[in-house]
Amino acid sequence: MSMASEPSCDTGKVTDTFEQASRLKMNVVRTWAFSDGTSYKPLQSSPGSYNEETNGIYLILSLVNNYDDYGGRKQYVQWARDKGQYLLSDDDFYTNPLTREFYKNHVKAVLTRNNSITGVAYKDDPTIFAWELINEPRCQSDLSGKTLQDWIAEMAKHVKSIDYNHLLEIGLEGYYGESVPERKQYNPGYQVGTDFISNNQIPEIDFTTIHLYPDQWLLGSSEQTQLQFVKKWVQSHVHDSNSASIRKPILLAEFGKSSKAAGYNVGQRDAYFRRLYYTIYACARSGGPCGGAMFWQLMAQGMDSYKDGYEVVLAECPSTAALINQQSRKLATIR
Repeated sequence: MSMASEPSCDTGKVTDTFEQASRLKMNVVRTWAFSDGTSYKPLQSSPGSYNEETNGIYLILSLVNNYDDYGGRKQYVQWARDKGQYLLSDDDFYTNPLTREFYKNHVKAVLTRNNSITGVAYKDDPTIFAWELINEPRCQSDLSGKTLQDWIAEMAKHVKSIDYNHLLEIGLEGYYGESVPERKQYNPGYQVGTDFISNNQIPEIDFTTIHLYPDQWLLGSSEQTQLQFVKKWVQSHVHDSNSASIRKPILLAEFGKSSKAAGYNVGQRDAYFRRLYYTIYACARSGGPCGGAMFWQLMAQGMDSYKDGYEVVLAECPSTAALINQQSRKLATIR
């Protein structure tokens, strides 16, 4: 989204990257449908005010950020304070009537926006795969999960009231909560106010998601400990998504290997990707609920200021590109 809003000399990076991805048979990409307030080149500069020079991309579109990057919950809370609301923390984003109204208005603006190229409203655009309510929702002030459960239920109904044709997911990392306490053993030692089981039981949610960052979640742990966590994390969520209590597909929506880790090399990353790809392919081939994974994050050359260590630049990593291509082609053979 950031590159699409740059002058014409940079928008070519979007086209070039999509062309590279297409050649490797990748078919779904997830990006932001938000950039709020005073963030760089905002999409939504104030509640309901949009910069139409920012180009849309047809993908999984996330509708707000949990974090401060690109505005996020913090910006919605500040907008409410600017209107005279007394809010104690960013977690009030989920409960304050005005922040909820701002969010609903943003959802409506994005879903009913006409594609500037085709003239088709986004809610009717078949090139959009799914909507995401929020990137990695967290509510540390209420670990019972009730605050987020209520917000997800309300906003999922709101999205479906405008657009019942597209798929909808929450944006969860996968943390377990109080609805099935014994599943909390799979968490990386803490909770964030979400509940993978109850959140995904909401009828309007069409598929589940998990993210996977053992290097961040298990700081200081050994490579072997992290690999054991990865195996259990994926297996438990695949099992639960396929269980009678949920019965929905699952997408590994974010994973990666950071180049900033000690001793990193591309071979390590390829081995990590290969291990996860094998698990996903085996699940899909056996008729299981998981049929795809999305690494964080795909970039073009010349985007150094956006790099966070997890970036994959296809032109610079032929071995990783070949691995992605192989996985995409293998998955495409499954019907």
